[in-house]
Amino acid sequence: MIKYGYTILYVEDVEKTIAFYHTAFGFTQKFITQEKDYAELDTGSTTLAFALYSVAEYNGVAVTKSNIKSDAPSFELTFITNDIKNDFKKAIAAGALLVKEPASKPWGQDVGYIRDINGFLIELCTPV
Repeated sequence: MIKYGYTILYVEDVEKTIAFYHTAFGFTQKFITQEKDYAELDTGSTTLAFALYSVAEYNGVAVTKSNIKSDAPSFELTFITNDIKNDFKKAIAAGALLVKEPASKPWGQDVGYIRDINGFLIELCTPV
């Protein structure tokens, strides 16, 4: 049986990224290496982790560096909230970049988009 376990995003600064996700969304650090080149957040059943670009290089994997000034990579992280207005404001105050204000969808869900400090696209939405 295969189980989805981790999403690892490669970044310039793991500690700064972890601090952003804590301030913006309240996620707490679950683990960080002594070298501070890899860390995990406590986000629920699937782990969201961050590693330095040098970790990808060490593992022999080529990755494209994300950049807040370029288009977002072709994926998004989605965080579900019951208080989208306040959580959206909190994320922006923490340094997130506004992409699209939350709007109501025909199926009754509110959805908005921001980018984190590394340029990754994040959807904040209410439960379906």
